[in-house]
Amino acid sequence: MKLMRVSSLFTGCGGLDLGMQGGFEYLSRKYSKNPVKIIYALDLDKNACDLFNKNFDIECKNKDILEVSENEIPEHDILTGGFPCQSFSRIAQNPPGLGFDDGRGRLVLEMCRILKKRRPKCFIAENVKGLLSANKRHAFPLIIQNLQACGYHIVYKVLNASDYGVPQKRERIFIVGFRNKKCLKYFTFPAPETSIDKVPLSKVLFPEEEIDSKYYFSERAVAGMKKVRNKMNKGRAQDPSKPCNTVNAHLAKVSLNSTDPVLKINGKYRQFIPREVARIQSFPDHFKLSGSDAVQFRALGNAVPPVVMWHLTKKVIYALRQVYS
Repeated sequence: MKLMRVSSLFTGCGGLDLGMQGGFEYLSRKYSKNPVKIIYALDLDKNACDLFNKNFDIECKNKDILEVSENEIPEHDILTGGFPCQSFSRIAQNPPGLGFDDGRGRLVLEMCRILKKRRPKCFIAENVKGLLSANKRHAFPLIIQNLQACGYHIVYKVLNASDYGVPQKRERIFIVGFRNKKCLKYFTFPAPETSIDKVPLSKVLFPEEEIDSKYYFSERAVAGMKKVRNKMNKGRAQDPSKPCNTVNAHLAKVSLNSTDPVLKINGKYRQFIPREVARIQSFPDHFKLSGSDAVQFRALGNAVPPVVMWHLTKKVIYALRQVYS
């Protein structure tokens, strides 16, 4: 079977790419290889690129997409990317625009630039659920309009990682675009598998005797947390019998007085260790980690859960095969 060529933008440490490739095991389940080959990867963050490079057989180019020519990116069948969204506060301008004066705000347009030039069969984009309501709900329609203008027929849906065997309540929007409208006839988003029988956080935690003391919060930090507890709007300590709240890049600066998920075990508070965060995100244990804890937390927290991406890739590949085989 001919492999689908994939170019990956805003690659990070490669959660999306690992999910597309498949061929890994997670929580005793084998996720088969998909007929895809990652042929290009790009990210601005050198630390994320270093992590990617330790786990894939191609090198993630450490470059700013604003400086990348369309001709540098090889021809491919699928374009992927979780484009950053820091500047969407500028989208709903009058007249409407996409923040051309801010490099971060126009990154989705860079994805459009590649789509127009390379014209792949399909693209898959991922972003935070909040994108749907950004700028009083003006931002998302503008993004979709720009992607449609590249010649794609688009569907999108919010997927919750906990519905697919991942011990994390992580909602993200996935946007899928096909150049050939016929693909829509064969494409459906993956049906939930664990919407009722959720995988608990306890499945991925290390025994406490294996946790270094540096991951426990000091008595002073706990006292400070208790002092302002009445001002906190959510409980932060996770229930190990349920999926974890969303882990994100902010775990690099984890605090008891923030929204970061933490653990309270045997009366003691601690943060997760990097490998636990990797497991919460559904990375297999053979996925190599390196660098400081802060570097790992940022990269892992920004990643797409591989297991979720594996399920979505199966559906995308099926639709493409029906039309292009």
